[in-house]
Amino acid sequence: MTRSTVLETSPIGRVVLASFIGTAIEWYDFFLYGTAAALVFGDLFFPKLNHAAGVMAAYSTYAVGFFARPVGGIVFGHFGDRLGRKSTLIVSLVMMGTATFLIGLLPTFEQVGIWAPIMLVALRFIQGFGVGGEWGAAVLLAVEHGHRARRGFNSSWVQVGVPVGLLLANAVFTLVSVAIPKDDFLIWGWRLPFLAGILLLAIGLFIRLRILESPLFKRAMSVAPASGIPLLEVLRTHPGNVLRAMGARIAENGS
Repeated sequence: MTRSTVLETSPIGRVVLASFIGTAIEWYDFFLYGTAAALVFGDLFFPKLNHAAGVMAAYSTYAVGFFARPVGGIVFGHFGDRLGRKSTLIVSLVMMGTATFLIGLLPTFEQVGIWAPIMLVALRFIQGFGVGGEWGAAVLLAVEHGHRARRGFNSSWVQVGVPVGLLLANAVFTLVSVAIPKDDFLIWGWRLPFLAGILLLAIGLFIRLRILESPLFKRAMSVAPASGIPLLEVLRTHPGNVLRAMGARIAENGS
C-alpha cells in the first residue's frame, strides 16, 4: 500500500464514531424541542390560548420539523451526490446546532408578540431540514468506508445515535427542571439545554472535520461525475428499491 493510499483512507472506527456521535447530537437537538413543547412552549409562545390549546399549538410547531425532514433529505441528497458526504454532514450539523442555540435565545410572546411563535416555527423548520440531510449522509459515510462485509454493522451505529439523542435530550431537560426552581425554570432555565447545543456542535465538528471523504464517492466521481438531478435518476433507474425501502419503513412504523 502506497503512502498516498494510506493518507486517503480514514480508519473505519473513527468514521463510525463520527457518524454515531454526530447523529446523536443532531437528534438531541431534534427531540429536545419536543420535550420543551410539552412543558414550556405553550405558556411562553402561545399565552393567549388556554393551557391545553397552548400545548397543542406548541406540538403543531413540533410537527413542522417532520414536514421539513424530507425536504432536507432531497436537498442535501442532491448536493451530497455532487459535493460529497463529509461536506453535507458538516453543513447539516452546523445548521442544526445553530438553530437549537438560537431557540435558546428566542424572546417570548410577552416580549415581541406574534413574532415569537413565527421565529420559533422558522427555527424548527431549519432543525427538521438539517436532520433530514443528516441521517442519509451519515449512513452513506459509514457504509462507504471499510470492508463491504461489515457495512451493515458499521451503518447500524448511525441508527443507534437516534435513541441516544432522545435519552440525552430527556435526561438534560429533566436535570435542569429538577435543579432549578420552577419560576426560574420558566423564565430562563428552559433555555440552558438549547444553549448547550453550541457545545455539542463544537464537539461534533471537531470529530467530523478529522475524517476524510468517502473513498467510494471519490472513486465514483473520478469515473463519472454526477449529472442531472440525482433524485430523478434514482426514481428512473431503481424504482423497485425505492418502493421496497418505503414499504420497509412503513411496516416498521406500523409494527
